[in-house]
Amino acid sequence: MPRRFTLEEATALLPTVDRLLREAVALKREYASADQMLQSAVERVMAMGGVVLDREPLVSARSRRDRSAESLKNVVEQLQETGCLIKDIDIGLVDFPTLFRKREVYLCWKLGEPEIAFWHGVDEGFAGRKPIDTDFREHHEGEKPQ
Repeated sequence: MPRRFTLEEATALLPTVDRLLREAVALKREYASADQMLQSAVERVMAMGGVVLDREPLVSARSRRDRSAESLKNVVEQLQETGCLIKDIDIGLVDFPTLFRKREVYLCWKLGEPEIAFWHGVDEGFAGRKPIDTDFREHHEGEKPQ
């Protein structure tokens, strides 16, 4: 069962989640750039029926791609350890499980937003975001102390 957060607990994690998400976005971009360079080389070879390539840039690109993939894997693991749910690395979208009126819902936050200001049902996604209002604040709950 995933960890459940109060709004205050999720908010307290935002500096860490923000830092890790920014790192993940940059690493994914670096991976995609290196991978695109390698794919272009493969396409060039296929289109020309073989060609002599300068290996140095390709070896460097493969090394960059592999390093960024490993680093991205580590950052994603760190994000998952916080208890948040990564929904979209490209735009930096995460959810924090919580209960609202005894029903599982998600506090929803997107990279660049100043605070957690929205929630949605587990089947609604980003398009179903609703503003956090007084009713939500008074009737949501996180983990129960044991």
